[in-house]
Amino acid sequence: MANLTDYATIDAISKKVLINLKKHNVNITPQEYLREFCKLSNEKTITINDCKYFDFAKSKLTKDEKQHKDIETIYDVVDVLLQRIVPNNIDKISNIIQKGVTPSIGLQISDDLKSFTIKIGDSPSLIFEDSIQQEMERFIQERFEVDKAVVARKTADIAKLIGLIGKYLSDAIDSSKNGSINVSTIKDEIQSFSIETSSKEDLNELQDKLVQAAVTMEIEMDSVNKNLKAGQGEITALEDKIQQLEMDLEISKKESTSDHLTGLLTRRAYDAEIKKFEDNFTRDNENYALVFFDLDFFKKVNDDYGHDCGDLVLKTFAHILQKLTRKTDILGRFGGEEFIAAIKYKDEEELVKYLTRVKQLVTTNKFKYKDIRLNVTFSAGVELRSAHNNYSDTIKKADELLYKAKETGRNKIVLGSGTEIL
Repeated sequence: MANLTDYATIDAISKKVLINLKKHNVNITPQEYLREFCKLSNEKTITINDCKYFDFAKSKLTKDEKQHKDIETIYDVVDVLLQRIVPNNIDKISNIIQKGVTPSIGLQISDDLKSFTIKIGDSPSLIFEDSIQQEMERFIQERFEVDKAVVARKTADIAKLIGLIGKYLSDAIDSSKNGSINVSTIKDEIQSFSIETSSKEDLNELQDKLVQAAVTMEIEMDSVNKNLKAGQGEITALEDKIQQLEMDLEISKKESTSDHLTGLLTRRAYDAEIKKFEDNFTRDNENYALVFFDLDFFKKVNDDYGHDCGDLVLKTFAHILQKLTRKTDILGRFGGEEFIAAIKYKDEEELVKYLTRVKQLVTTNKFKYKDIRLNVTFSAGVELRSAHNNYSDTIKKADELLYKAKETGRNKIVLGSGTEIL
């Protein structure tokens, strides 16, 4: 803010602004006036709050955004910000990014990656920061390298097993083939052999050939058996590795559908499961309700007690939902501290009983972290699928009801029918 002694100077700058705009035939709009005013005040080294705030706002833009256009006033900053993603979608994009940087086959997650996913999960808007985007690129590259290395290693094991089996099978075939040739040759000699015209020496020679053929076949088969036995251990080890690969892939499949922290369905897995509910609703009119849960003041838990405490709260809340929700219903982590459930029910009374049980169990017990006992509450919005023409409108309404619950005091559940559970 300018000092009192600067007012005369500010007044002079204001007059100069008008003169300059008129001189350059520029329309005197608030935007043009502010641009010229800040330019002249900077030349006079006078600090003006509006101009100072513009400098601060401009510094928060990304490198690409600053190159987007000539940014000379706060209006220009607003124009750039309007090109950004709608705030309501930032959480969704943040969740997608977290899944995108996490290895899908190599299941080991580094401490750096875990910290990164927690960081953008708590503050999704960080994805616009240059440093965060650079970290994303690094983790994505690492993800590709980890998955590629695991696939290469497992593929090599399979190739080795196939090679060994092929070798021993080839040995067995060669041995059998050689023996068959020897036996066939001797058979031909026997068929052409005539006792009347042959001497004793001829009989002895034929006998020797038969014995030698039998011995040769025995030696070859014994060699094949030894090779097979020698390789049996290696083949068994490779079979174990392949079995482990199958298990790893199954775990990877489960990991891709289960949130690594809470064990609930991921956003993508939830989207796949809800389609089944929609099919049942369309085909058999099997109604269900959508419930959005949101932990109250969760950011304060992280700020006051750290992310480990926050993780414990999320896991405990998810565990409560799992205990009280039927296996035939759907539970997912929608992002951050927000959860979603799709609940089949007979009537609203049954649904209210379920929601009341969840609320009572959460709010009447303390969440324990080390020697700290925390009171945890949540807000929720609930809407029935049958109240809308499509799923999109239903989930939008449930989200609006959640917002209403938070705006009107939190620690409550608001249903589309107007019922509130306090």
